[in-house]
Amino acid sequence: MTGMKLRMVSLTAFFVAATWSARATAEEQPAPAAKNARILLLPRKMISGDRTTLAVLDVNGRLTPGVTIAFSNGDHVTTNATGRGVFVAPLTLGVLYANIQGRPGRVQTMVIAAPADANTPAVLQAPHFASLSDRFELQGHGFCGDADKNIVQVNGEAALVMASSSESMTVLPPQDLQPGPGDVTVACNQGPASAVRVIFLSLSLEADTSPLQPGQQRTLRVRIAGTRDKVTLEAHNLAPEIAELAGGETAKAISSGGAENVATFPLTGKQRGNILVSIRLMPWAVRNKT
Repeated sequence: MTGMKLRMVSLTAFFVAATWSARATAEEQPAPAAKNARILLLPRKMISGDRTTLAVLDVNGRLTPGVTIAFSNGDHVTTNATGRGVFVAPLTLGVLYANIQGRPGRVQTMVIAAPADANTPAVLQAPHFASLSDRFELQGHGFCGDADKNIVQVNGEAALVMASSSESMTVLPPQDLQPGPGDVTVACNQGPASAVRVIFLSLSLEADTSPLQPGQQRTLRVRIAGTRDKVTLEAHNLAPEIAELAGGETAKAISSGGAENVATFPLTGKQRGNILVSIRLMPWAVRNKT
């Protein structure tokens, strides 16, 4: 009989992405195989004719080079050695779809005309809460479409911009950031910076890792640090043939709030094998900057 394995995407996979793309050399950590690409990060909005950056992650959340992205207008982009791809947004306005070539599912974005104040850097929307080890999104104006030309910091520490357009960006927090409020500053090249405050949370899993018997019930507990407010977590059961997650293959739970801020996910064993559950923070609460 094999033991229980739990995978929390927000705790492990995106740390791997940051480490591989920003810190590790090719000798220290080989590039992920393109065939394992699973997640496409595409800015929610892009300005017609502007440079834009997308990113692709593999099954373990690592930025993945050599992956071809197909757009609904017939265009194609292949990710470079950093696992990202820079392209020019189409001239035609409206909804645009993209997918990892050869894999089901697609991601939607909107191609828009340049707003009148597009050159003024400003963060207009940011999540109220974000995980310390997962990506978060910022919406606004005046960002760099070339991700590496953005200067994003949290409490003065550099963050990794994974995907970006002049209107939207996806950011991975600094690796050593502590739970609690964080001042996020965004600038394009050496231009003026815009700032917003986000509360960053750490999520720690508490679970019995002994073998789970068929029919046996067990509870996964996720402890939240960084806030006493209630937050929403989502669990995705990646091995439904091994154990049943109460609420279905994808289940949501609201934490208790308070000093002991905990969310729980009940499981029931179905057959012998490794349990694989992905748990991440749901960033539904969005702060509009005024």
